[in-house]
Amino acid sequence: MPKFEVSKDDLERLVGKSFSVEEWEDLFLYAKCELDDVWEHEGRIYFKADAKDTNRPDLWSAEGIARQVKWALGIRRGLPKYEVEKSDVTVYVDEKLRDIRPYGVYAIVEGLSLDDEALKQMINLQEKVALTFGRRRSEVAIGVFDFDKVKPPIYYRAASPEEKFIPLGFEEELTLREILEKHEKGKEYGHLIKDKPYYPLLMDSEGNVLSMPPVINSELTGRVTEDTKNVFVDITGWDLEKIMLALSVVVTALAERGGKIRSVRVVYRGFEIRTPDLSPKEFEVELDYIKGLTGIELSNEEIKGLLERMMYEVELEDGKARLKYPSFRNDLMHPRDVLEDVLIAYGYNEIEPEEPELAVQGKGSDFTDFINAIRDLMVGFGLQEVMTFNLTNREVQFTKMRIEDGEIVEIENPISMKWSALRSWIIPSLMEFLSQNTHEEYPQRLFEVGKATVINEKAETKTRSEDRLAIALAHPRVTFTEAKEILEGLMRHLGFEYEIEEVEHPSFISGRSGKILVGGREIGIIGEIHPQVLENWGMEVPVAAFEVYLRPLYRGSFL
Repeated sequence: MPKFEVSKDDLERLVGKSFSVEEWEDLFLYAKCELDDVWEHEGRIYFKADAKDTNRPDLWSAEGIARQVKWALGIRRGLPKYEVEKSDVTVYVDEKLRDIRPYGVYAIVEGLSLDDEALKQMINLQEKVALTFGRRRSEVAIGVFDFDKVKPPIYYRAASPEEKFIPLGFEEELTLREILEKHEKGKEYGHLIKDKPYYPLLMDSEGNVLSMPPVINSELTGRVTEDTKNVFVDITGWDLEKIMLALSVVVTALAERGGKIRSVRVVYRGFEIRTPDLSPKEFEVELDYIKGLTGIELSNEEIKGLLERMMYEVELEDGKARLKYPSFRNDLMHPRDVLEDVLIAYGYNEIEPEEPELAVQGKGSDFTDFINAIRDLMVGFGLQEVMTFNLTNREVQFTKMRIEDGEIVEIENPISMKWSALRSWIIPSLMEFLSQNTHEEYPQRLFEVGKATVINEKAETKTRSEDRLAIALAHPRVTFTEAKEILEGLMRHLGFEYEIEEVEHPSFISGRSGKILVGGREIGIIGEIHPQVLENWGMEVPVAAFEVYLRPLYRGSFL
């Protein structure tokens, strides 16, 4: 969860009202944050905020917290409105960036009065949004520049790695390739572009470089100070909708500091857009749904009032609340999300708990006991349990595993392309885990009991969720036999006879892989991972693995 520091004085200046530290502890809850720490420095009180919602980047700064508090307390109500004036500034986007970093969106914010705290929050917001929401700049990278040093029009173009500019914090020119090798940020983020034939470069009409997205700004325009009055905001990435959301978050935060937003014309090959687009979004929810699940006696007008304190414009009609909400939010996917906002505005601490009148006795299912017994057995074999995400993507499931692209359950509108599908098998998740822990000592002996989801046209949901066990063994001398010994122990404890029939599988070494059969029915696969797969994952030691379906091994009781 994102954590960041804010000044009590700065927050209260933005809210327009003072509060005690104890009051702030409760106020942070309105912004889905917890007060993690309080300290004093040079006569000022500072808070460490722990943001609890990774889908609300608008709340990861003093400006966002203060805005939410103003509305929650009723100081402001309804939909926040931000004026956006058109500028005559144009950014031209190079078609060659299509497979490198294809999209950029931009805005100008004028009339700022920045002090030290405002600058800290501006930097904090850029870093937190790019790090968490932007997946370490891979999907969202943000630059803020002194606009008075920029000469439009501006060009987002593909540049040769041998072109030069002075990166932020340096005094001499470096080639783009040298920046990736010598600059701290180049070393940290250079992997995002270093293998591309061109590098992204943002330049003005006089050839002055603004930045090399997503790595580093230039020393000439990329240093914003307390003397800066007007800024140019640049956000790049792969998903136009996602970077538009990030732009809304940044420019509305600056508007809370008194800045005036001006839009920029962005020209792509075949189309053009004007950014930012701060048009409100719309949602609809049944009022009876809200009343039925809150457990609180609320009238329609009371629900409307609570929603207006959470920055909604509300129209009540035919038993429904028709809502408009700010462009900087992208977290409303279900009526429960609106219900949550109603309860936040009402105050969780104001809800009186009730004990259930019906006494019931709970009992875990036998299959759950079976699953837990399997876990205990794997631990007994000396394996370490890991729990990876069910959400994944095609590259992990197919490309890196040396498998031809196939069918997989995909999310229609994923927040991130990294989490765009449900996994169809678990071994790729274990390979990803191993690739992220190459700095740890070997042997690494892992297992996971988890879900895999496959397409099933006969099912009501067109999918089937399967419980599976997967193991992966990684060390310099690992062999097929070592994985088979664990499989043998598993089957012996479960009381099953099994056989392994040799099979060719792209993810495994030919002649060292087989399908696992019980009673003639295929229930899994075992083998040594193919060297190309190891290389795809950056692994330097061999890996042996197997994956089995657990339902066919379940006999209605546990070990």
